[in-house]
Amino acid sequence: MAEILDQNKVGQYVGTTQILDTGLFDEVDINSAVFKEILIRLSQTVNSLSMAVNAKESGQYYLTEFVNSNVYFNETSTSQFDLRPVFRKVVNVGALAAGAKNTAHGLTIGSTWSFTRMYGAASNTTTNKYYPIPGASLLLSCDATNVIVTNNTGLAFTKCMVVLEYLKQ
Repeated sequence: MAEILDQNKVGQYVGTTQILDTGLFDEVDINSAVFKEILIRLSQTVNSLSMAVNAKESGQYYLTEFVNSNVYFNETSTSQFDLRPVFRKVVNVGALAAGAKNTAHGLTIGSTWSFTRMYGAASNTTTNKYYPIPGASLLLSCDATNVIVTNNTGLAFTKCMVVLEYLKQ
């Protein structure tokens, strides 16, 4: 059967070995204990698969808010199982000249919010220059209204994308 790994171990993986002998289906009586056992094993397998898939981080990056499958501890709870979902949103900053550029993120940030990660990249597809954000000469911050990228590289960029990841409670 698919095994869900302990929270303290790395990753969530579903076993790939055969869990049921498919030959059992050929002659099984649907009123038998064997059939009931098959149904129980199938139910457990589907549950294990669902748990593993739901625990995987989503590699989807949208311009709208998205729950990315990450979870954080809850600082107001003593239970290790009381977790909070992480939300993700991409902000397309567009072209980036020297200095600070404010781009509206469209979020209504509440007093219980916390940002967990802010990152991105600036690209110049004409000169093939690509810089990570934040970096030594590219600063990134966020306020209640905008994502602020400060470009101190001396270069202009044709594209800039920023990813915000945050908790709402």
